[in-house]
Amino acid sequence: QTDRCRQSFFHRLLQWVDILDPTTLLASDKEIENAQAPLQDSQRNLKEPVKDEQIKETRRLMLSAVHPDTGHLIPLVFRPQAFMPIATPLVIGMLLPHRGMKPALFWQFLFHSYTAGFNSVNRNKTTSRDEKVPLKQVLLLVGSVTYTTCLGVFPQFVMYRYGLKNPGIQSLFRNIIPVPVLAIAGAFNAVAVRGVELEKGIEVTDRNGNVVGVSEAAGAKAVKDTAISRAVLIGTTVAVPNMLGSYLQRMNFIKRAPFALAPIRHIATALVFGLMVPVSFSLFPRIGKISRSSLEPLIQSATTQDELYYHRGL
Repeated sequence: QTDRCRQSFFHRLLQWVDILDPTTLLASDKEIENAQAPLQDSQRNLKEPVKDEQIKETRRLMLSAVHPDTGHLIPLVFRPQAFMPIATPLVIGMLLPHRGMKPALFWQFLFHSYTAGFNSVNRNKTTSRDEKVPLKQVLLLVGSVTYTTCLGVFPQFVMYRYGLKNPGIQSLFRNIIPVPVLAIAGAFNAVAVRGVELEKGIEVTDRNGNVVGVSEAAGAKAVKDTAISRAVLIGTTVAVPNMLGSYLQRMNFIKRAPFALAPIRHIATALVFGLMVPVSFSLFPRIGKISRSSLEPLIQSATTQDELYYHRGL
C-alpha cells in the first residue's frame, strides 16, 4: 500500500500510459480469467522484483480489466483503455459549433451518459461488492446525466434564446464560458454518480492491507480527488483548442482558407484529450492516503497507525 501511495506523478503517468494500451482490449474474458493464476503465484514474495515478462504483462492486463474491489471483469466499453477511443469522438461532437439545440443536446447527452457510466463502473465498491446496481445508483446516474447535459448546452441556449449576433459576445459564449461550465459539469458528474460513497463511506486499511473500518471522510476525499481530475481533463480539452482557434483566426493562411480551421480544431481536440487522459488519471494515486486524525473517532480508536489507505476509484 505505502509503495503505491509514494509513487511520483511521473511514475504514475508512465504506468497509466502502459495500462491505457488499447491492444489489451483484444484479450478475451477467458484469457483474463486464466491469467489470474500465475499472477497470484507471483504474490508469494512481494519484496522480490518481478522479472518475468509474462507476469508483468498479466499485471497490466489485470489492472486494466479487473475491478480491484470486486475482482470482477469490468465491462469492455468502460475499461480505462477504452475510455480514450470511445470518448474522443464524443468530445469532438460535443464541442462542434452546432446550428441548433437538438444536435447540441444530443452530443452533450452522449458524452455525459458515457462518462457517468464510466464513473459508476470504476468507482470504489468496497461497501457494495456483492450488490447489483441499486435503484438509488440508477437515479443518481439519470439525474447526473440530465443536469450535466443541460449545463453543457447552457451557453449555446443563451446564444439562441436571445439571438446574440455580436462577434465579441459570440466568442465569449463559444470559446470562454464553455471552459468553466464543462469543467464543472465533468466534476459534478463524478460527484453525483459516486454519491453512495459520500453517504456510506469506503473501507480504509492499514499499511498491511487489513481493513480498519468504513469512513465517510475517506469516501469524500476519494470523490473530491476524482472530481478534480475530471475537471482538469475536460477543462483543458476545451480550453486549449479554443485558444488555438482564436490564435489561428488571426493568421493569414486561415484568412485565405477559413475552411481549414475546423479540421485543425478537431485534430487539436483529439490530441489534447488523448494527452490529458493519462495525465488526469495520474494526478492522484489510485491507492489514496489519509491521516488518522482526519477520520471518524471510531476508526481513530481502532488503530495506532498515523496514516491509513483507501482505493480512490477512477
